[in-house]
Amino acid sequence: MAKAELIKKAYQVAQEEYAEIGVDTDKALKKMDDVIISLHCWQTDDVGGFEKPDAELGGGGIQVTGNYPGKANTIEEMRQDLDKVMSLVPGEQRLSLHAIYGEFDGKLVDRDQIEVKHFQKWIDWAKERDMGLDFNCTCFSHPKADEGFTLSSKNESYRKFWIEHVKLCREIGAEMGKQLGKPCVHNTWIPDGSKDTPVDRNGHRVLLKKSLDEIFQIEYPKEHLKDAIESKLFGIGSESMVVGSHDFYLGYAIQNNKLICLDNGHFHPTEQVGDKISAILQFVDEILLHMTRGVRWDSDHVVTFNDEILLIAQEIVRAKVLKRVNIGLDFFDASLNRIGAYVVGTRAVQTAFLFALLEPTDTLRKYEEAGKNFERLALLELMKSKPFGAVYDYYCTQSKVPVGEDFIAEIQKYESDVLKKR
Repeated sequence: MAKAELIKKAYQVAQEEYAEIGVDTDKALKKMDDVIISLHCWQTDDVGGFEKPDAELGGGGIQVTGNYPGKANTIEEMRQDLDKVMSLVPGEQRLSLHAIYGEFDGKLVDRDQIEVKHFQKWIDWAKERDMGLDFNCTCFSHPKADEGFTLSSKNESYRKFWIEHVKLCREIGAEMGKQLGKPCVHNTWIPDGSKDTPVDRNGHRVLLKKSLDEIFQIEYPKEHLKDAIESKLFGIGSESMVVGSHDFYLGYAIQNNKLICLDNGHFHPTEQVGDKISAILQFVDEILLHMTRGVRWDSDHVVTFNDEILLIAQEIVRAKVLKRVNIGLDFFDASLNRIGAYVVGTRAVQTAFLFALLEPTDTLRKYEEAGKNFERLALLELMKSKPFGAVYDYYCTQSKVPVGEDFIAEIQKYESDVLKKR
């Protein structure tokens, strides 16, 4: 029997099995249209960017491990790699850019001078693919970030420099959204913090709030730009205090109705980001997710289909808030094939959302409300052995991308034909 026929037959069996517990697999697959994942451009080149030739990552507590062959050395190579990634994953994707990925034509353009023209080719590239763009200010890997503070710096000239940079990034993001007809999410993350115990935490937080208030003075149409702010528990060089803590940004987001970015690597390992979603959405319109995998700390490993990622997906689906959640990836691993990292991570997130969409939520809720905790637990356990993999394989065939392990051979061929020749 041909593989396509096997996939279809396996899907039909899965369809019948899920129907027995009241789940319509076709409806679940249709709902996957709302699971749009923003691919992070910085996995292609280890967060180096292209501000200048041979740009290297440095400062701000950002660290990439490994030196696997095939790193993208030019924007053209990045785009080639991204096209390859998108040919290997089903569904719709977006692309998230950092400000250091502009096209500066070999000229030194400091970050308080960037313009839309430096990203116009990215906008054109996205338009050709009918995809949206997201944007990120880059407040690291710069001499004016070396002291450990940017928007909360007590060096007024440095603080003003970073305010201007973020203002320009918001302007660029709004233009991306306007030209593409798809809102751009601009995310602000800063590395500000202290390696040792500080005395004046309050002073830095006063300055950060003041900076944000100035940055957000200009309001762009929501159909063009959505503003997100991202917290962190700690980072390299900011082990004792992070200025933009979760408490700080959560308060700011609620007061100003901004998107709070929840990076599941930015919290204590015992915290559950999935549990935060329904709590925060009582007070803000939308949130941004950065899906990653922290191992012992915020180490930005490739996302896998684990309990943490599944809980995030389940809570979003159970609360019926998929359209209020912007899904993005944020990991960087140079110890393995970078294209493979993208594909594994993206598929893992998709699998988690499909698993959640295949859950008999109404039945589980009825059990819960009736106090039938045994029945609820039993059904949740039984769901783990349901043939959701067959449904995902069918989803891949619908999108005309490799099914099952077939993408491994595709990536190996791309590595041999393209990556090893760089």
